[in-house]
Amino acid sequence: MASLIDLLTLPRTQVMGIVNVTPDSFSDGGKLCDGVSVHLDSVLRTVEKMVADGADWVDVGGESTRPGAKPVPVVEELDRVIPVLEAIRQRFDVPVSIDTSTAQVIRAAQAAGASMINDVRALRREGALQAAAEGNLPICLMHMQGEPDTMQQSPSYRDVVADVTAFLQERVAACEEVGIARERIILDPGFGFGKTLEHNLTLFRALPKLREEGFSLLVGVSRKNMIGTLLQRDVGERMIGSVAMALLAAQKGAAFVRVHDVRETVDALNVLAAIEQHNLEGK
Repeated sequence: MASLIDLLTLPRTQVMGIVNVTPDSFSDGGKLCDGVSVHLDSVLRTVEKMVADGADWVDVGGESTRPGAKPVPVVEELDRVIPVLEAIRQRFDVPVSIDTSTAQVIRAAQAAGASMINDVRALRREGALQAAAEGNLPICLMHMQGEPDTMQQSPSYRDVVADVTAFLQERVAACEEVGIARERIILDPGFGFGKTLEHNLTLFRALPKLREEGFSLLVGVSRKNMIGTLLQRDVGERMIGSVAMALLAAQKGAAFVRVHDVRETVDALNVLAAIEQHNLEGK
């Protein structure tokens, strides 16, 4: 496996496959976890397929952050994600990102071999900032207005691009204050997290501006309501829209795209990479 710094600086957009070990995620809740136990065999089959399909990362989460979701007890989140992380690390040569906001889970994931912390709350939960500082992993800081159970109740901004940028700058500064180096930090504007369709589209157009902050960007739009609203498609019918947006995000400078449909996204990005390489060689 490449070093973590090498993984953060690959010249192509990296594909992060979503592995939700939750009973209530908006797209695939209950598929890998029924609320009582995690279906580890199903998780490993899912990861095996993602790796075969070309996933550069898998992102494991044990607490749903869909609109309206409630927090999960720490012990329950630990029981969901740590055995899964350990099993993946034993069987596959793929880096694992842990989608968590909880200090205890951050520490346990670091000890169990995680390769990235992906936090939708940008290390704002109690103890999360210090827990992340104790390790040496890349950290993705995401913008979210409010909390999952309330974030879609009339979100508003003075200027969504300026407000999101200012929030992320503040969180970067908080990280630096506790000794987290800038080169470890990835930014995610948080599509769908406390934002209307217009907010999401405005932010998407502004991805090159956000990239000017000097950080790698992670974009997660796969199967989200913004695509459903644009196309009038149910969640199970949003694959083409999701791949299209992942491709556009890559063209706008995203270093990572977090997706459900790994093979289709990898194929699209490979076509883009071939065209861009041909254009470079033809100059």
